[in-house]
Amino acid sequence: MDWSMLQQYGPSLLKGFANTIVCWALGTVFGMALGLVIALIQRYAPRWVTWIIQVYIEVIRGTPFLVQLFVLYYGGPLIGLRLDALPAGLLGLTIYGSPYFAEIFRSGFRAVPDGQIEAARAIGMAEGHIVRRILLPLGLVSALPALVNFSIILTKETVILSIITVPELLYQVQRMSAETFRYVEANLVLALFFWGLVETISRVGHRLEARITKHLIERT
Repeated sequence: MDWSMLQQYGPSLLKGFANTIVCWALGTVFGMALGLVIALIQRYAPRWVTWIIQVYIEVIRGTPFLVQLFVLYYGGPLIGLRLDALPAGLLGLTIYGSPYFAEIFRSGFRAVPDGQIEAARAIGMAEGHIVRRILLPLGLVSALPALVNFSIILTKETVILSIITVPELLYQVQRMSAETFRYVEANLVLALFFWGLVETISRVGHRLEARITKHLIERT
C-alpha cells in the first residue's frame, strides 16, 4: 500500500471532508427543524391537514434518497426550480430527513405522561407554554437516542451527493482513485474519515443525553 499520494491529495480530501461535515450538519439541523414542525402539526392540526402530512411522510420514506435527489436537481428546472449542486444537496437532505425526524419527535411526544399535560391545562397553562415547558423537554429526552442514531445515518447519506457533483469526501476520493488507480488506499481513507465522524457524533450524543437528563432531574 502506497500512502505517499496523501501528500498530494491531502488538501483536497480535507476540503471534501469539510464539505461533508457542512452538508451533514446543515441537512441535519434543517431536517430536524422541519421534522419538529411536522410533528407539532400532526399533534395539533385538523385531521385533513394531518392526512396531507402523512401522505408526505409516506412518499418520502417510501422512495430512495437517490431518486429524490435526481428529481430535485434534474427535474426542478422543469418547474422553474434551478439550484446549484450544493443547495440542491442540502435541500434534498432536509426533505429526506424531515419525515424520519418527525416520527421520532412524535414518538417522543407520546412518551410524555398524559397526566402532566392534563395537570398543566388544569392550572390554566396556555398550549404554547405546555409545548415549550413540558412537551419539548420531556419528549426530547425520550427522542434523543433515536435523533442521534438517525443523524449518524444521515452522515452516510451525504456520499450520494457526489452523484450531482457536490464536492464532498466521496467525490474527492473518486477523483483521487481515478487519477492514481489506488482504490484500496482511497476507500480506506474514506472509511476512516466516516468512522471518526460517526464516533464523534455518538460520543457527543451520549454526553448531551446525560446533561439533559441531569438538568431535568435538578429541575424536578
